[in-house]
Amino acid sequence: MKFFKYGITLERLKEQDIELVRQWRNSDPVRLNMKYQELITPEQQQQWFHSINTPEFNYLLIHYQGEKIGLLNDKNIDWEARSSESGIFLGRTEFYNTFVPYLVSVAGIETTFYLLGWNRQFAHILRSNVNAIRFNLELGYQLCDGQEDDHQQYEITRESFERKAVKIRKAVKILAGNDSISRVLFEPADYELGLAQRFENLLKEYPHPLEREVTCEGTLYRETATDLPTK
Repeated sequence: MKFFKYGITLERLKEQDIELVRQWRNSDPVRLNMKYQELITPEQQQQWFHSINTPEFNYLLIHYQGEKIGLLNDKNIDWEARSSESGIFLGRTEFYNTFVPYLVSVAGIETTFYLLGWNRQFAHILRSNVNAIRFNLELGYQLCDGQEDDHQQYEITRESFERKAVKIRKAVKILAGNDSISRVLFEPADYELGLAQRFENLLKEYPHPLEREVTCEGTLYRETATDLPTK
């Protein structure tokens, strides 16, 4: 599975890339901002991958300008409630103080809420990770009630995203130029897992016509309208 928007490609994690993700995850800039801060072994990474290779988890490798730079996750998916827990980390530290994290996040959030019709997403952030908290608040995440622990839960809805991220979304569209059309590619492995069929059921409810094309890589769906609300 691959999602394309704003110059970002989000590709469902494959086993061939889990060692790269493990190296990123064990690096201090990433590890020390996580709840679990122990070093992860190759064996643990292998076990983890097999545990999340199900329709209830969607871990996506982030590609930017032809390079793999980080991981975006959508886990604990509730298909009935259309909710999940999201998270992101960049393994390439040179992109930290750039606009790339906004490109990734806005591409992911718009695809989730508009193309797939999601209702809400949650995120868990360490109380001490002030940069991540500020970043998520700018996107429309809000601290949930009763968060007294160090690992705090935040929530975003389509409405809070539209209300808070107006300037960021406009800047993203300018930076991305013509690449503002959401596209999703379902590969044969996604059909074998039963994941593609679940997403295709959501795409049936999209309010605008979607172009469908069968390619050598899989089945591609493409928006034909870009009139997403920005305020």
